[in-house]
Amino acid sequence: MIGQIIAAVFGTLAFSVLFGVPRQYYIYCGLVGGAGWGLYLLLTGHTPCTATEATFFATFLVVFLSRFLAVWERCPATVFLTTGIFPLVPGAGIYWTAYYLVTDRPAEAAENGFAAVKAAFAIVLGIVLVFEVPDRFFKIHKKA
Repeated sequence: MIGQIIAAVFGTLAFSVLFGVPRQYYIYCGLVGGAGWGLYLLLTGHTPCTATEATFFATFLVVFLSRFLAVWERCPATVFLTTGIFPLVPGAGIYWTAYYLVTDRPAEAAENGFAAVKAAFAIVLGIVLVFEVPDRFFKIHKKA
């Protein structure tokens, strides 16, 4: 599990470089991606959550951290969100759907395709719900 989280951190860091994120945000992007993947692994491996539910909760965490860091660093939340969501995107599910379609296995294609669509929907729902939280919730009040 630790190895997968470290891989998610470095994968997110690499995607941050590829995506053109400013250097000072690399570590935050990596930590957001690693936190989301870590929660996903925790929920799928140690709770009765389905992969779709785990994706939703992990996305919720990624978006929450992205919004918090956006206020903390005074930059757009999309800097952290677009890179941090990278480990949760169901790319393998889409690949296997296409593979099963090409190899004439429609039952497996439908199963993988439906799982990928559910994961994508969970990601969208998680993003929308956190962005509905008012901005003042993420502001940090400093003591005088």
